[in-house]
Amino acid sequence: MRRMKLGMAAVAVLLAGSLTACGEAGDDDNEGVDVDVKEDAAEDFDEGTRMRELAEEGKVTIGVKFDQPGLGFKGATDDAPSGFDVEMGKILAADLGIDPENIEWKETISDNREPFLEAGEVDLVLATYSITPERRAVVGQAGPYYVTGQQLLVRADSDIDSLDDIRGTEVCSVTGSTSLENIKAEGATPRGFDTYSECVSQVLDGAVDAMTTDGAILLGYAAEQPDDLKVVVEPFSEERYGVGYSLDHPEMCEWINETIEESFENGQWEEAFNLTLGEAGVETPEQPELDPCPAS
Repeated sequence: MRRMKLGMAAVAVLLAGSLTACGEAGDDDNEGVDVDVKEDAAEDFDEGTRMRELAEEGKVTIGVKFDQPGLGFKGATDDAPSGFDVEMGKILAADLGIDPENIEWKETISDNREPFLEAGEVDLVLATYSITPERRAVVGQAGPYYVTGQQLLVRADSDIDSLDDIRGTEVCSVTGSTSLENIKAEGATPRGFDTYSECVSQVLDGAVDAMTTDGAILLGYAAEQPDDLKVVVEPFSEERYGVGYSLDHPEMCEWINETIEESFENGQWEEAFNLTLGEAGVETPEQPELDPCPAS
């Protein structure tokens, strides 16, 4: 494994504000982060490490969401997804010497993030992947690279404006997410769907009373339909987004953390945020403090 220098960034703060869907960060003529693709990157890593293998292969498969404006989104006519998670994936790939066009972006929903990593279908997951002890018992999660909090998305004419108002109501999110567990604890009846877009449709149709997940995701949907949807309540959880990797390759943790740390220091993390979640004028949050990697 490569020699590493790990600093610790400032304590994370919860981000709240409004955002819009990001631009064309995934397209060939995109204006995304100006990544510095390393030459001869394989020589930076020890023989037998997964990083060395990927660098030598010159390609990497990264799981991201396709239905989250500002974070991971791919329209029907888009060549590649765009969003903050996507930009962070490009930064990691560049450290392996891999150009953005040699990244395979695989749509990864909440319920298949661990199975994809365990089966080797993806090398990394950057899919609004909240770090939890339960997930870390199954897969590796490095970071966090971003921190947000859970809120509610409701119809614009809804009377729901506090957590007390959702007791006894039906609230949806995606199957396999921590959001469903949290909302059940608040007294609501949880309903799970495969994708966030399905859940948004249920709210718009009146089939459920509200949708819940991380505020950054909800604000993206509200920004797309401001006359029909609104985000309510202050954040009532802390969601720390990590980079998923297989426990078959524990050496990846230190590399991921180091690359995130480097993006803090060289301005690429801030650039990635400003080009995606920051497009609506949201102030750049403080950089989160990275968790130490498990002892090998």
